[in-house]
Amino acid sequence: MSLLYTALDDIPKIHATAQKAFLAGKTKSIAFRKKQIAQVGYMVKDNEQRFKDAMKADLGRPYLETEFVDFLIIYGEARQAYDNIEKWAQEQSPDFSLNWFFMRPRLKAEPKGTVLVIAPFNYPLFLLLVPLISAIAGGNAAVLKPPEHTPVFSALLAELLPQYLDPELYHVINGAIPETTKILEFQWDHIMYTGNTRVGRIIAEAAAKHLTPLTLELGGKNPVVVDPKVDLTMTARRVLWGRMSNAGQICLAPEYVLVPEEAQEALVAAFREAYHSFYPEGPKDSASFGRIVNEAHAARLQKLIDETKGTIEFGGDVDVSGKYVAPTLVSNARGDDSLMSEEIFGPVLVVIPVKDVDEAIAFVRAREYPLGIYIFSYDKKFQDRVIENTQSGAVMINDTLITVAAPGLPVGGKGSSGYGYYTSKYGFDQFVHMRVSINNPSWIDKFAFWFRFPPYTEKGAKQLRVLETKLPPRPDAPNTSYSTALAFLFAAAVAGVSSVAFLRSSGRM
Repeated sequence: MSLLYTALDDIPKIHATAQKAFLAGKTKSIAFRKKQIAQVGYMVKDNEQRFKDAMKADLGRPYLETEFVDFLIIYGEARQAYDNIEKWAQEQSPDFSLNWFFMRPRLKAEPKGTVLVIAPFNYPLFLLLVPLISAIAGGNAAVLKPPEHTPVFSALLAELLPQYLDPELYHVINGAIPETTKILEFQWDHIMYTGNTRVGRIIAEAAAKHLTPLTLELGGKNPVVVDPKVDLTMTARRVLWGRMSNAGQICLAPEYVLVPEEAQEALVAAFREAYHSFYPEGPKDSASFGRIVNEAHAARLQKLIDETKGTIEFGGDVDVSGKYVAPTLVSNARGDDSLMSEEIFGPVLVVIPVKDVDEAIAFVRAREYPLGIYIFSYDKKFQDRVIENTQSGAVMINDTLITVAAPGLPVGGKGSSGYGYYTSKYGFDQFVHMRVSINNPSWIDKFAFWFRFPPYTEKGAKQLRVLETKLPPRPDAPNTSYSTALAFLFAAAVAGVSSVAFLRSSGRM
């Protein structure tokens, strides 16, 4: 299918329309936001089969995978935002302070403005609509840029969005590099991008020109650290599922497995057993295995497989024109293997033998921070050793992928795997600005903060020291609880005097 791209001349108009609609103030209403959030959910619900067919056409994705990842998460996010938006958006008070209480310090989550969401081809429905829900909850206007590599889906979204959501506030721009380049010329109030690191750097550079805040989710090479004492059958099934779902095109998918040398053979046997149980008729004819997004990516994967110095235990077959790459397991690989040179982003799993858990940790630490680390062990000490000596966006113990679907948990990377978060309250926070305020009564100048006005005097300096926040106890110093108590009583007395003054000035005493 050929996707109809948005005309370059229309992009400035779309940006201006969204900005104008936001400035009109329609999104200030919580009731309006809730209606739009519900409409996002029903846009998907009413068109489930069309979205499943679109993902099947673009990626060969099995229906169940779209239901499990896209629908399940979108419905959960829509419900959570709908039910909690009043609480998230309500005015807040900071921690109580005697010195500042009468000035009514407050915080309020206000929308950033007109935001841009750019999503990749692997899960465009989830990676566009979940941030959209967060942006709507925050009170923003939003422009979505779907991937050009999923033409059926992208055309469907462009058709449906204006039917369900306010057409002035929420827009779709379709296109490739020229259209994206044009989009990035404009100033946005926030940009959320999910994709690879190379494009992430381009987005960040464009955002920096306007000092635009940015959320990046970039993936990486996610390791699996295996304790040889764990149930290897369970390990193999869960790791292979996480690697082969969506034909391996998941930024959070496990990429390579670190296992002690003496357990590699048994683990490979468990992977082979899981492989045959997943695809009894063979993966190419299986309705449970998808395809690579395009021929270029299939050819890239073929090159990585052809150049590996590891042992291909099963798979390895590639049909570039059919966009098919067989589920592939490569054992006895090393850190300098072709399959370790970049993010694979395909259905190829690498097994790297190591001496022990310490060598596995050193291997992970020698590389850039991954989006996720997977630990398969029943031993709490083993788990803690890996967790405490590595860094990543997420950690999963004895499973893969599923944190992304857990309600209330953010999704986000660290370092080269990205920064910022999406999903739940954490996604809402990305699209709001915490605006602070103080309402200072005039009588404060007479009784508490008079010392700030010139001419400065020693009396004023003493008053300032009374209001000064005390440091924590000096380390290794004698007990100071008695003097601290006296200081608290003195501060309370000052607050009491101020209260009496306020009541007198207001005629209530």
